[in-house]
Amino acid sequence: MQSLTNRGKQVERKPMTLVEKMYLPAIFKGMGITFSHLFKKRPTISYPEEQRPFSAVFRGLQILNRDEEGRERCTACGLCAVACPAEAITMEAAERQAGEENLYREEKYAAKYEINMLRCIFCGLCEEACPKDAIYLSQTFAPANYGRTGFIYGKEDLLIPNPVTDPEGYAKAKGTIPQATK
Repeated sequence: MQSLTNRGKQVERKPMTLVEKMYLPAIFKGMGITFSHLFKKRPTISYPEEQRPFSAVFRGLQILNRDEEGRERCTACGLCAVACPAEAITMEAAERQAGEENLYREEKYAAKYEINMLRCIFCGLCEEACPKDAIYLSQTFAPANYGRTGFIYGKEDLLIPNPVTDPEGYAKAKGTIPQATK
């Protein structure tokens, strides 16, 4: 039968020699590879003591952002939930009441905002879809947990600290180092 691509080659099966039948060259080659690994640097990292360096484009846990005055940026437009291919984000919108101008930037805000981290694929589409830069993926990876409900993060778990009341926590969450005061 003619092959379609003409890339196939006929293989010859020569009888094995006495040395090849004893498999000694193959055994010595395998042992040489094994012994060469004894003198190489170990790839294992002792996790709690050593932290593995992540790349600059690493996508970790989602964070809900605040502005410089401490108000929530999220306007509950729902674009992040629509853009999420895993449907991991759920939210409920509410209207801002009188006297809550210092809490929310716009008239609408997310009264309930949840991300199911068991469904999240860390694709970053929620970050790209947000017109207000309210959500971004941080350099923190998802911690282990014993129950499924521990992986559903609510709004209080996702919000970064208020920059007015906790400037050090806000700077740490943003990834910037606070400047020392003189």
